[in-house]
Amino acid sequence: MATIARECQQGRIAAAVSVVISDRPGVAGITTAQDMGIETQVVPYKGVDRPTFERALSESIDTHGADLVVLAGFMRVLTETFVRQYAGRMINIHPSLLPKYTGLHTHQRALDAGDAEHGASVHYVTPELDGGPVILQSRVPVKTGDTESTLAARVIATEHVIYPRVVGWIADRRLAWNDGHPLFDGKPLTRPVVESFG
Repeated sequence: MATIARECQQGRIAAAVSVVISDRPGVAGITTAQDMGIETQVVPYKGVDRPTFERALSESIDTHGADLVVLAGFMRVLTETFVRQYAGRMINIHPSLLPKYTGLHTHQRALDAGDAEHGASVHYVTPELDGGPVILQSRVPVKTGDTESTLAARVIATEHVIYPRVVGWIADRRLAWNDGHPLFDGKPLTRPVVESFG
């Protein structure tokens, strides 16, 4: 979140962050956003049912006039109703080379499988968990002696490159949603753009 917001504030992404929303008070993202002069809002998840939470979340997004919903460290699974409301306007980043390893513990799963490569995927959010069209992937080699934490650190470093890049593509209208499918530079994006990191 902070990297994307900074890129916007410094003019490297032709957009502005209208609000940073968290489902928990006191998290680092809220404090960081406030320090950057960005409006923040907490929409509590604890103690309310899912429909009430999602109505409040939707109201906050719509009240602030957001054109794009960028999920960053937001660990709630959203209902199909909510996701369809923002179809083509909501993106997420996931720490694996999707469709491999949806869900949690992706770095350890890649190590356990003996994968030679691992990485992160920026994708459109659809009702299927981590199943929307993948836009951009970062790939890093899995090195001898890697642990879950060393591999995670290398993947996270790439996330700070590829996630702002995709937001910039959307802001520049290079990437668009057309009838349930992404278009990149006016052509159907049938497979993700891939960027390799050492």
